[in-house]
Amino acid sequence: MIDITLQNFETELIQASLQQPVLLDIWAPWCGPCRQLGPALEKLETEYAGRFVLAKLNSDEVPEIAGQLSQMFGVRSIPFCVMFAQGQPVDGFVGAIPEAQIREFLDKHVPSEAAMEAAADADEAQALVQEGDADAALAKLAEAVAIDPANNAARADYLKLLLQSGHLAEARRTYDPVAAQVLPDARLSALGTWLTACERAAVAPPLAQLDAAIAANRRDFAARYERALLLMARQGFTAAMDELLEILMRDKAWADESARKTYVAILELMTKPAPKAEAAQAKGALELTGKAAVQPADPVIDQYRRKLSMVLF
Repeated sequence: MIDITLQNFETELIQASLQQPVLLDIWAPWCGPCRQLGPALEKLETEYAGRFVLAKLNSDEVPEIAGQLSQMFGVRSIPFCVMFAQGQPVDGFVGAIPEAQIREFLDKHVPSEAAMEAAADADEAQALVQEGDADAALAKLAEAVAIDPANNAARADYLKLLLQSGHLAEARRTYDPVAAQVLPDARLSALGTWLTACERAAVAPPLAQLDAAIAANRRDFAARYERALLLMARQGFTAAMDELLEILMRDKAWADESARKTYVAILELMTKPAPKAEAAQAKGALELTGKAAVQPADPVIDQYRRKLSMVLF
C-alpha cells in the first residue's frame, strides 16, 4: 500500500498502473465508512498477492486530485475507489461496499493468477531469446500459452519463434485456435499470413522458375505473388514487399487485394511490439498525467509505408 501525494502521483499511480492495476482509495480521516472500507481493501491487496496495488489518497490533503477524479466520474462522496490501468482511470465504486462486491469489481480488472504466471513465463522467454537459447524460450512460451490461452501476446511470441525456428506443424496448431477471432489481433493475423507463406513455400516452384515466368510476362501476377510469399517465408521481408509493390502498381485490387493485405501483414511483422510501459494518452485523462512515451520510428518501415501510400493514393 502506498500513499499518493502531488509529488508521487505521476510515478506511483500513473506510471505504476502501466505495469499492473492500481486501486486508488480516496478517503478522509473524518469519514466513518472510509475507516470501514480501508482494512477490507488492505486485506484484499495481501490476498491478491501482487495482482493489484492499493494506493490511498487523503482528499483533505490532496484535494486537486480527489476533486478532478470526482468530477470525472460525477461522484460527490467518499470513500470513492478508482481503478487505474495503463495510465488511465478506468472504473470505480463509491461507498463501503461488502467484500464480495469488492472482489467482483477487482476480478473485472486485475489479471488472474494463471495470467500472471503466463506473463512471467513470457517475460522469461524473452530473456532466453536474448541469450540465444531458442529451445528454452519455446518451452517457456508453450507453457505460457497452455496456462493462459487468452494471452495473445504470449501466443504471438510463441508463434513467431516457432516460425523462425521452422516448426511449421506446431505453428499451425498454435495459430488455428485464434484464426477466426471475432476481433482479430493484428499481430497474430500477420503471423498467420507468414505461416501460410511458409507452408506454401514448401510446395512452391523454384525461385528460378518464377523468375523466368516473370521475365516472360511482367504481368504474371500469380508468379510475382508466389515469389513474394517465397521471399517472405525466407524472412526476406523487404524483397517480398518490393515484389508486391510491382503488383500493386499495376492492379491494386488483384486477387481480392491479396498483394496489399500481404504487404500490410509484412509491415506488421517488422514492427516491434510496443513496450509494456507504453500507453497512449486517452481522451478524458487526468491533466496531471505526463506525456506518454513515444516508440522510436524505424526508417525502413516508414519508407515502405510511404511507398504503399504512394501506390494506393
